[in-house]
Amino acid sequence: MGADSICIKDMSGLLTPYTAYDLVKTLKESVKIPIQLHTHYTTGLASMTILKAVEAGVDIVDTAISPMAMGTSQAPTEAIVATLQGTEYDTGLDLKQLDKICKYFTPLREEYLKSGLLDPKVLKVDVNCLLYQVPGGMLSNMVSQLKQMGQSDKLNEVLEEIPRVREDAGYPPLVTPTSQIVGNQAVLNVIMGERYKNVSKEFKGIVRGEYGRTPAPIKPEFVKKILGNEKPITHRPADDLKPELDELREKVKPWEEQEEDVLSYALFEQVATKFFEYRKAKKYGLDADNGDAKLGVHSV
Repeated sequence: MGADSICIKDMSGLLTPYTAYDLVKTLKESVKIPIQLHTHYTTGLASMTILKAVEAGVDIVDTAISPMAMGTSQAPTEAIVATLQGTEYDTGLDLKQLDKICKYFTPLREEYLKSGLLDPKVLKVDVNCLLYQVPGGMLSNMVSQLKQMGQSDKLNEVLEEIPRVREDAGYPPLVTPTSQIVGNQAVLNVIMGERYKNVSKEFKGIVRGEYGRTPAPIKPEFVKKILGNEKPITHRPADDLKPELDELREKVKPWEEQEEDVLSYALFEQVATKFFEYRKAKKYGLDADNGDAKLGVHSV
């Protein structure tokens, strides 16, 4: 269908080794493009899952250098490289070179732990995620959110609330942005002491149908509870958007060099604009930081 590769994204670390083997093997037998596996270490399964996926013929696996690995991150790079050394799956990566990277990041890890940027809770294996099915990024954000609110002791209650909120909302997939929306609502339910006493705008959006149809139908009584007299969206939400491609093409004209620039601008206007200016400065040897774009004056 035109895809260049397929990535199996296991954001909660729920993919078990033998299921990974069967999935990758079936994909390899069905398509010719590269297959990639991205899994998190949250449940402790990642290294075993990666190994079985490798044996099934996966082309790429995502890992993290050991000081930044484990927990809600990925399996340690060095361990996977060492495991595959001398086999038909040898990565060819040099452990001595990886050790240099490890030594660079080790003190940074300690610094981030000391400053609170990294929380020890997200660095450990939590088998409860096999029950609550919480993705790594979602768990990290939730721990940080509760910490800022001085409610870290409520983490287990929030984890128990997540499956209930997800069921109420029609089982949306726990991947950005819906994972953060469900997680935030679970936090609100626990902190407020009453379920759905305070409902976020984004959660209402899920129930209203702004994100599309949920995998399971939402009970009418729950829709009424959350939306009141508002009518849910039953059609394709994107049909309500006005066509804007021509307008975007016009806006990106000062920088456009390729078709992809229009898409970059549409998705990330502010970031894309900065990149386009940087690219132009590099191309023409301009000192953009000390120039005046409006007057068209630049030093070189």
